[in-house]
Amino acid sequence: MWRNWIPFWHSGASSYGGDVDLLFIGLLTVSLLVTALLFTLLLTFAICYRATRDADRGHRIKKSWHWEVGWTTATFVAFLGLFVWGATLYLRIFEAPDHALSIYVVAKQWMWKAQHPGGQREINELHIPVDRTVRLTLASQDVIHSFFVPAFRVKHDVVPGRYQSLWFKAERTGVFQLLCAEFCGTDHSAMTGRIVVMKPDDYTRWLSQQDVDGTLAAQGSALFRELGCSGCHMGTSTVRAPHLDGLYGRPVPLADGRVVVADERYIRDSILQPRAEVAAGYDPVMPSFAGRVDEEGLIKLVAYIKSLANGAEAKP
Repeated sequence: MWRNWIPFWHSGASSYGGDVDLLFIGLLTVSLLVTALLFTLLLTFAICYRATRDADRGHRIKKSWHWEVGWTTATFVAFLGLFVWGATLYLRIFEAPDHALSIYVVAKQWMWKAQHPGGQREINELHIPVDRTVRLTLASQDVIHSFFVPAFRVKHDVVPGRYQSLWFKAERTGVFQLLCAEFCGTDHSAMTGRIVVMKPDDYTRWLSQQDVDGTLAAQGSALFRELGCSGCHMGTSTVRAPHLDGLYGRPVPLADGRVVVADERYIRDSILQPRAEVAAGYDPVMPSFAGRVDEEGLIKLVAYIKSLANGAEAKP
């Protein structure tokens, strides 16, 4: 590839790595051209009008609005084009395609904890298959972190109190460095890990070799009952509460007239802040579980409720 001819340049390993590289080169080229023009004019005037040169300093050239409008319009169009280019790529990167492999990642001082749908867990490592789209749902348990994989050209802040989402598709097998790109405390420099990209068969074999305590959804089902949620939300409940079968991905009318989609963010907020978005037709009587469930527990509950999207409860 053409990037291999550039000294010190390592080509990206993800499906959109080349697009990010091209955008970076475009920005760098425009910046260099502007800098070159600035210094060329600066040196030209410094040489032509130096103190020892007998130059006409009294001549005044009238301003021309054609020139002013011309260079203003040209620079505006150029930088607007760069903005549209970057914004389009940004939106494409953070809108995961359908049928992506969903993995949850919790950031905490000072480690990355990954949880696979099958219940497999990792610390500071993430095993994924090559040539398959992977969607990460990121959460922070304490402070702001930043999920950064240089080889994949991906970086995303992980903000406490909300879910963040990003996706990528590794195009070659190997081991790639995972970093935290946001200062998060005294051991920030030690918050590193690695992404292990494997062939599909090797990845399937790796999943089968891990010790698991049921799938992530099954663990969420157990936690759902342990917290007493089934007493209100199951079909046999005497308390009038929204049923969760088929809830995920469905529009939910709210008491204030708005309509939201029951995605991962909505489910999480409904557990921690149940009175913020009350479903229409129901009283705001659900207690908050903030402080009773940590981020890993929330992920299990979200996975369980997602498993009810087709009306079937998750099994171990």
